[in-house]
Amino acid sequence: MLSKYDHLQNKIAHFSVTACQVPICSLHHVAVTTVEGIGSTKSRLHPVQERIAKCHGSQCGFCTPGMVMSMYTLLRNEPKPTMEEIEDAVEGNLCRCTGYRPILQGFRTFARDGGCYGGNEDNPNCCMNQKKDHTQVILSPSLFNTEKFIPMDSTQEPIFPPELLRLKGAPQKQLRFEGERVTWIQATTLKELLDLKAQHPEAKLVVGNTEIGIEMKFKNKLFPVIVCPAWIPELNSVEHGPEGITFGAACTLSSVEKTLQEAIAKLPVHKTEVFKGVLEQLRWFGGKQVKSLASIGGNIITASPISDLNPVFMACGAKLTIVSRGTRRTIQMDHTFFPGYRKTLVGPEEILLSIEIPYSREGEFFSAFKQASRREDDIAKVTCGMRVLFEPGTTHVKELALCFGGMADRTISALKTTRKQLSHFWNEKLLQEVSADLAEELKLSPDAPGGMVEFRRTLTLSFFFKFYLMVLQKLGQQDSEDKCGRLDPTFASATLLFQKDPPANVQFYQEVPKCHSEEDTVGRPIPHLSATMQASGEAVYCDDMPRYDNELSLRLVTSTRAHAKIKSIDVSEAQKVPGFVCFISADDVPGSNETGIANDETVFAKDKVTCVGHIIGAVVTDTPEHAQRAAQGVKITYEDLPAIITIEDAIKNNSFYGHEVKIEKGDLKKGFSEADHIVAGELHIGGQEHFYLETQCTIAVPKGEAGEMELFVSTQNTMKTQSFVANMLGVPANRIVVRVKRMGGGFGGKETRSTVVSTAVALAAYKTGCPVRCMLDRDEDMLITGGRHPFLARYKVGFMKTGIIVALEVNHYSNAGNTMDLSDGVRKKALFHMDNSYKIPNIRGTGWLCKTNLASNMAFRGFGGPQGMLIAEYWMSEVAVTCGLPAEEVRRKNMYNEGDLTHFNQKLEGFTLPRCWDECLASSQYHARRSEVDKFNRENSWKKRGLCIIPTKFGISYTSHYLNQAGALIHVYTDGSVLLTHGGTEMGQGLHTKMVQVASQALKIPISKIYLSEASTNTVPNATPTAASVSSDINGQAIYEACQTILKRLEPFKKKNPSGSWEDWVKAAYEDPVSLSATGFYYTPNIGYSFETNSGKAYHYFSYGVACSEVEIDCLTGDHKNIRTDIVMDVGCSLNPAIDIGQVEGAFVQGMGLFTMEELHYSPEGSLLTRGPSTYKIPRFGNIPIEFRVSLLRDSPNKKAIYASKAVGEPPLFLAASIFFAIKDAIHAARAQHTDHGMKELFRLDSPATPEKIRNACIDKFTTLCVTDVPENCKPWSVRV
Repeated sequence: MLSKYDHLQNKIAHFSVTACQVPICSLHHVAVTTVEGIGSTKSRLHPVQERIAKCHGSQCGFCTPGMVMSMYTLLRNEPKPTMEEIEDAVEGNLCRCTGYRPILQGFRTFARDGGCYGGNEDNPNCCMNQKKDHTQVILSPSLFNTEKFIPMDSTQEPIFPPELLRLKGAPQKQLRFEGERVTWIQATTLKELLDLKAQHPEAKLVVGNTEIGIEMKFKNKLFPVIVCPAWIPELNSVEHGPEGITFGAACTLSSVEKTLQEAIAKLPVHKTEVFKGVLEQLRWFGGKQVKSLASIGGNIITASPISDLNPVFMACGAKLTIVSRGTRRTIQMDHTFFPGYRKTLVGPEEILLSIEIPYSREGEFFSAFKQASRREDDIAKVTCGMRVLFEPGTTHVKELALCFGGMADRTISALKTTRKQLSHFWNEKLLQEVSADLAEELKLSPDAPGGMVEFRRTLTLSFFFKFYLMVLQKLGQQDSEDKCGRLDPTFASATLLFQKDPPANVQFYQEVPKCHSEEDTVGRPIPHLSATMQASGEAVYCDDMPRYDNELSLRLVTSTRAHAKIKSIDVSEAQKVPGFVCFISADDVPGSNETGIANDETVFAKDKVTCVGHIIGAVVTDTPEHAQRAAQGVKITYEDLPAIITIEDAIKNNSFYGHEVKIEKGDLKKGFSEADHIVAGELHIGGQEHFYLETQCTIAVPKGEAGEMELFVSTQNTMKTQSFVANMLGVPANRIVVRVKRMGGGFGGKETRSTVVSTAVALAAYKTGCPVRCMLDRDEDMLITGGRHPFLARYKVGFMKTGIIVALEVNHYSNAGNTMDLSDGVRKKALFHMDNSYKIPNIRGTGWLCKTNLASNMAFRGFGGPQGMLIAEYWMSEVAVTCGLPAEEVRRKNMYNEGDLTHFNQKLEGFTLPRCWDECLASSQYHARRSEVDKFNRENSWKKRGLCIIPTKFGISYTSHYLNQAGALIHVYTDGSVLLTHGGTEMGQGLHTKMVQVASQALKIPISKIYLSEASTNTVPNATPTAASVSSDINGQAIYEACQTILKRLEPFKKKNPSGSWEDWVKAAYEDPVSLSATGFYYTPNIGYSFETNSGKAYHYFSYGVACSEVEIDCLTGDHKNIRTDIVMDVGCSLNPAIDIGQVEGAFVQGMGLFTMEELHYSPEGSLLTRGPSTYKIPRFGNIPIEFRVSLLRDSPNKKAIYASKAVGEPPLFLAASIFFAIKDAIHAARAQHTDHGMKELFRLDSPATPEKIRNACIDKFTTLCVTDVPENCKPWSVRV
């Protein structure tokens, strides 16, 4: 939080910002408050910190300080906020673990409209609307007790520093900071600024640094002179004039937003049309953290071709005042203002002083639209401002302006189209003519930057249609005979702006019976044991460790080619960078350069690179900043080789790893011959970036004797990190210690690929003899590490007219990338899950691994299971459509029963899926809502709803039997405290918390006596990676075994002194003397499946769940909103309901990203185009279901895991496919309405179901106008890999 005295408002202003965007130089006279400054576990937590922790809103914790400070800032400005204000405050923050619900639920306790719901019949959160269960089982809807929270007292907050308050009247002085390569000047007067601009015409003006900062950091641009005009009064002024409101160019977007909101409240409605358009764009522009910094002038001068605001300013004819030393001119922003890409009419010595946003006039109407991949805080695909002015008292068009971003290399106005319509009536004829003319005028070439050509062209027409309808509605259908068209009532919803209701949620779990002791902690919703430290900023992540005195920084040097020979490496420019120490490459490796799970990789590329991002070497310098510069200075020349990028390329070139793998059962030929119907098709499932919030990080510390080295690593796999480093250095594994305190998220992304960083850092530490640190930037991480495997499925399914499946054949092709890594396991997981939950008598599944020139794809939560199951549900939905039967009926008919054999011949025991299904159908009121959805779709032409219920069956175990082992180590100290260690690592999933609960239950001591510090190779050797959802099962059992050893040793002392305490028994044992240290070991029995014979046990057991989701799509834009999701999940007897529900919700939201939003784009040359949050979109607060209901299945103990629990990390992720198929259901309703376009009933919808795919599937009169021919030799902007 930044706090400063605002001279214009004469008050102290608090605002939250994104720390990495704020230059230190800009903070003169500003108070900075970080999460450490508001409370701590050592003194007293602030109520915001306490509530996010106790409400289970902190899992990995890496995002928690940002959430805390956003909420804290809001409370400093508004002690009793509304729920809408709370959502608005945190909207700029990302979380990858929680699914956002618990964060909002915790912060809701501060809301003036939160807390008690007053018996509101419609609100599912109200305690008066919860299920009553009069049996012995207590179902609890509450995971925390609000009565125990510290009350919020705004009088106890730190005061604004008096030293800064005393300076409020002092005149500002120019500041100048000289850096190595950049000079920063803070100007204080307009004259000073204009003089500086005359002396340095090339100088960049920076207010919020939201554009220049990114260009310097990620595009490696250098701006030698930066001038900050943020203090200049004229650039911050706001004037209400006779024609409009004039804003100084340095006014922040937050202040513009506030001013316009106040103006709309006071002014006559007809004068505020333009202001409402600006606010609509600002609503989706970005979070508070960005709008608090970014300036209105900076937004204009940046001249982005996809600017949200410039089309609005151009359409309304905003006036810009431009000044330089000795000149001043006012111009209207029109089509001439942007002469080219990122260019404006502002001269080198000129600055933009102000912008006047005009009042609208009588008979003038204005709208602004934007469509992006994600509704909140996303860069537009197409954005526009539209204005029409009618002749007084008529519907004759006097002026028409249609201005667009995203349709050229600059903001443009559709002049040819608009000029034709002057003096025309606002009616259907005008609509048809404008649509046809826009389609003609706003053409894009098939290889246009940004791609999505047909989608973008269609949006321009869709936006105008919405505008046309809005104006019709406002005109009130005056004189509708032939001058003005009549508004069809079923069209009315198309005019509604995107609205989302406040979130509502319910979580049900089975409470521990009241008769159980409070110290009996298993089954209780205990908060994550590190949550309070995470909320106060005290939790230490890898890069938080203090720097060593002689520590160095490493930066990787990676390939810019997908497949090429390395001709030369020139480091001469890098050596000139201050602080340069050395460049390391394959030539420096003392042991083996060969590495990887399948031994098919190298630590550093030697002679040849096989993907963009392939690590060639690394530079080592004194600071991270110098390392970045030095890495840029390394020049590599290549000789290009043919590259294979896509699955189709690999199939065409027969580029595969090894042979195909197959599972076959029954008589496929006979099955297809008996089928009434056969449907065949193809489905593509896109990849997914892990987007753990803490990127890959390693610190390597050489010990100076016998090859010893200690590594602090953010990894899920201590064993492979240790062995790969030892192998590379040529030392035994016993010289390398790997330590993991916690990770800021993992999701499989740190199971194997973390080693590419740790081995490089270890080599640098070996070569220099100094500690070396490397934490990847987000763009590096995304480029180097790969993600979830993209899949292409070719399927053929045979079925009876009743919907019963009799035969299935699926060929699965996955894009493995440039190395095997864990791709074989991913392929097998997909084959094991190709049935999802359905009994198919005749089946064949085949899997191929495509060898391509992309960064190696890897483990990701679900590990091939989600891809296999999505394919199953895809053909299942087509079976239902073909048979004309309800989809839920067809799914239930084909579902397994207790005791059935799967297609890989494993017997289903404890098959609770039918219970989950029936409970979900009932709790979601599925059949009643199906009728409501159908009614809505009849009444709305351009908005459609869809509803779908989906099951999942997920196998739990590593299929490699030897990985199903775990070790634990327990030390009991003489004071009775217990130090617990096990082979698992903590990445936010609550593993350490659950393991402490297991030990507490086994030893029958409170959890306060048990501490779990870290995972390390010198305490538990040869640890299985923390993955496959089995870590609680296997580590919990190993801990239990160790506890039993300790208890057995203490037994004689308990018998001697039965009334003694735990401490008494421990002390007596020590004095006897008896060992108070024990190891525990466990392995899962009887795992071992043979693909050759289709026999053996692939999984120890299965986890089951069902989800029902309802969505609403906008057929004109492809937008969708998630209205409601109900989940019933079988987690056995939950070890910790709060953690398990958090895992269910977090996995579901991550799956929602996979299936509806997260899209990786690659160039035809194999370069990843989506390398950060600006281009790759994960779900945010606004994307989660408005109603989110999660219920843990009761009375379902699992005899095969610790304390009758079940795995929970991966199984719920696939349930998000219910949203994908609800979208498909809604599209089906839209297509059924437009039968005049010759559409087939079955249509293809690839995953993810992005706005582009949704809009393009809703074929109508607008899409048919925008069909774009693609020549054979056209090279598209991006390819589907």
